[in-house]
Amino acid sequence: MPALPLEGEDYYCPCRSVVLVSLCTVVCNKSHRNGSNKILLHPAVPIRLFCIQQFSTPLTIFKFGTISGGEDSVTPNRFPAIGKMIVFRIRKVCRVIVPLCIATIVVFYTGQLSSNSLVDFVKNALQPLDRIIFPRYCACLKCMTQPDDDLWFQKRFNTSFKPFLTRKYKTLSNDTRTWWEKLQKDRNKANFSEVVEKLFQVIPDADLYMDASPERCRTCAVVGNSGNLKGSHYGALIDSSDVIIRMNKARTPGYEQDVGSRTTHHIIYPESAIDLDNTTSLVFFPFKTLDLQWLPGAITTGSHITFSYLRLRPKIKANKDLVLVLNPEFMKYVHEVWLDYYGKYPSTGFMALILALHICDEVNVYGFGKDRNGNWHHYWETLTNKKLKTGRHPGDYEYNVTRKLSEIHKLEIYKGW
Repeated sequence: MPALPLEGEDYYCPCRSVVLVSLCTVVCNKSHRNGSNKILLHPAVPIRLFCIQQFSTPLTIFKFGTISGGEDSVTPNRFPAIGKMIVFRIRKVCRVIVPLCIATIVVFYTGQLSSNSLVDFVKNALQPLDRIIFPRYCACLKCMTQPDDDLWFQKRFNTSFKPFLTRKYKTLSNDTRTWWEKLQKDRNKANFSEVVEKLFQVIPDADLYMDASPERCRTCAVVGNSGNLKGSHYGALIDSSDVIIRMNKARTPGYEQDVGSRTTHHIIYPESAIDLDNTTSLVFFPFKTLDLQWLPGAITTGSHITFSYLRLRPKIKANKDLVLVLNPEFMKYVHEVWLDYYGKYPSTGFMALILALHICDEVNVYGFGKDRNGNWHHYWETLTNKKLKTGRHPGDYEYNVTRKLSEIHKLEIYKGW
């Protein structure tokens, strides 16, 4: 076994491809070769140096002072190496400093266009490292998913359930079919797949809004119809959102100061249908097969279906190219996972809220819950009956879930008072 190396001496490593490291620094350069293809090493702390030979097999590590003689031995070369070490380290520093200086000069020279050029340069240079150290799931200040998410939220938020119906989901699972048919006692014998196929001959078959990425920042306002919006002055704040979701018979004319004037998505079902402008997406909430049969005709030439449990409008104004239909599988997921089966089915408002969690990065909620006096009513109505409740919907339970989402910073609730 060769003698232990002494500080300040040079050594040859017999490996053809080596990386020589100490606990503090890399001290080997591949250009330091001699005629025998051995690499000249300059150990700064000899006892702590390792010679790593790279083969196709896993790395084999040879530690100085433990290898046997012969071909794998370490041969000392008896001449001083202090000067070479200094030159080597200067060259190494220059390789970093010189390109940085050149880049800085170029940035300052061209930086007359912007006083923040150097700052931008540094930010862009550090951006890849920042993404590794601090991974981002969206471009907003807050994102819907985070690595340290609350366990309660993690158990419920499941992106495998797609919000919108497409041809891909035209066959319902047995559990979903049974659940869905009980919502409004669907006795329709029509084949669900065939009804969906006819539907997508009229409306687009596209899986939209499933484009989450570190570059996306989509802000959403879910605007309910609660009387707590009266006098809130939230209109401008609501209109500043990227996506504005309203529902049922929500009105904006005359209430713009409190509820805003813009609507990008409007959720309805046949019994709550209203006319929409040509730029608003109709988001359809189907409770039964009959609803899916009513829709294609209602947004085109007129439907022959004019009655379910209430009289239906045979035709409504809506842009058929912007129509989206909620997936019954997604509806069941909301009722089962988010509401623990409380109530017969989710309210339109709560469905809109969970939909927003799945398609947006930041969610703000307006007009949900009771007014300041504990009454349930719509903001466009005059309150006459203080005994009104939420009917088949678990209003209190839904509001408690919404409040929990606010507490863990998944959405912001604006109460209006």
